[in-house]
Amino acid sequence: MVRAALHGPAGVARLALAVDTGATGTLINAAPLVSIGYDPALATQRVEVTTGSSVEFATRLVVDKLDAIEDSRNNFSVLCHTLPPSTMVDGVLGLDYFRGKVLTIDFDRGLISLTQRRKRRR
Repeated sequence: MVRAALHGPAGVARLALAVDTGATGTLINAAPLVSIGYDPALATQRVEVTTGSSVEFATRLVVDKLDAIEDSRNNFSVLCHTLPPSTMVDGVLGLDYFRGKVLTIDFDRGLISLTQRRKRRR
């Protein structure tokens, strides 16, 4: 789990997101999105999402900014879906957030980092 900040038209929401390298997209629970001014009901794009137990539909919308693991994405597309109340996180940080970066997970030290890919020397 990592801490994240989600920026919207009406403020900033502090989130706890699970790092999920098995998820192709980042998914955020609907409640924090609504609390900072997004209206998932107005989104026109719905996508099919396969979860561990079923296939469901989620709304896709673009958020102003998402900060996590000392990195930021502006105008970032996320999936919005209502998570069960028993869920201990506000969503999942998927592969789309890590694309083009180097994700390092150090289980021994309990550290996660995200860095720019080094350019190869010729």
